[in-house]
Amino acid sequence: MGAEKKTNRLLPLTAFFLLVLSATIPCVFSAANQSPTYRKSAQLQKFGSSAVFPLHGNVYPLGYYSVSITIGHPAKRFDLDIDTGSDLTWVQCDAPCTGCTKPREHLYKPSNNLLGCGHPLCVAFHSPASYPCKTPDDQCDYEVEYADHGSSLGVLVNDYFSLKFTNGSKLIPRLAFGCGYDQKINGLNTPATSGVIGLANGKASIVSQLSHLGLTRNVVGHCLSGQGGGFLFFGDDLVPSSGVMWTPMLHNSFQDHYSSGPAELVFNGKSTGVKGLNMVFDSGSSYTYFNSQAYKELINLVRNDLNGKPLKYATEDQSLPICWKGSKPFKSVGDAKNFFKPLALSFTKAKNVQLQLSPDAYLIVTKHGNVCLGILNGTEVGLGSMNIIGDITMQDKMVIYDNENQRIGWAPTNCKRLSKS
Repeated sequence: MGAEKKTNRLLPLTAFFLLVLSATIPCVFSAANQSPTYRKSAQLQKFGSSAVFPLHGNVYPLGYYSVSITIGHPAKRFDLDIDTGSDLTWVQCDAPCTGCTKPREHLYKPSNNLLGCGHPLCVAFHSPASYPCKTPDDQCDYEVEYADHGSSLGVLVNDYFSLKFTNGSKLIPRLAFGCGYDQKINGLNTPATSGVIGLANGKASIVSQLSHLGLTRNVVGHCLSGQGGGFLFFGDDLVPSSGVMWTPMLHNSFQDHYSSGPAELVFNGKSTGVKGLNMVFDSGSSYTYFNSQAYKELINLVRNDLNGKPLKYATEDQSLPICWKGSKPFKSVGDAKNFFKPLALSFTKAKNVQLQLSPDAYLIVTKHGNVCLGILNGTEVGLGSMNIIGDITMQDKMVIYDNENQRIGWAPTNCKRLSKS
């Protein structure tokens, strides 16, 4: 999980993970005699609102955005890769650890807080054929594999998460996450983060757990700045009351991922005829991916549009599959974007709703001064019919995953504004 680790980082190809929710939140509330509906409402009024975290990182050259989360007692900070494409949060674990990239003093140390297989939710997360436990006393293991940067194997634990909310309250809920003691890293880059924070809409995600405990609404959002940094939030306090484009959240074969359903590709305001793109919003992918047919059509459109313009292929630049060079090196995307036309994704399930992709939302400028296309061929990396809206396309937008109302929204935003909150 290091520099440029997410160039081809995709949704988890296989993810077997379990969850046991702790019903104990020390010094937070006591609601034993209240109904679940009343209890959740009362807790939100008294304690809940939203938690906001500054982000670090960028699309290029780092290739990821991360957040610092404080876990344990005594508390220790862990830098975690934000990933709306997976549920499980996990940190590198001193259990001891095979393949961990952090020194021992920066690993998470479990302390009699492993979760057992006997909990009903541990059983519920496995089909009978895949249930890994022989007895209820066995530890509750997980394994998650990613397309290019390897895998994490470990055990589920629960511990205190120190959270500060926008209403001024400070809470320390006990949440479940993975203690990864066997890491396998693909590629040459050493991960810079200590793990992953899973933000998808399954029950294992941190946001789902906070919602289950009545501490926030089941809403998560992020704002990734094109200048680096930005912010992440849990809860709905920051969601604008107007100006947000919304599309329904579609539940399909992509399971717990944030799918907007089919979309049509638009080039320079005109239909391309490329329709039925099943799009998934995934902050765990640096770049955007189209299936092979849509990708080839896009390349043809861009190439034809660049005819006669003073750009040549920069085949010597291996930063991304397709790069161009100008008469002199580019210093920023702003220097090159006038050569390129805007794109858009028009969503079928919502009337007159488009995600606008200015050149800033699909181009990078490399350290060599060339401009490269940040939309890649997803079929080549095993995505099948799935298409990914990655970090590059979500820059300088507040993107909101509203699980309460089953919708995904976005709005142009100055993402540096709250990055120092």
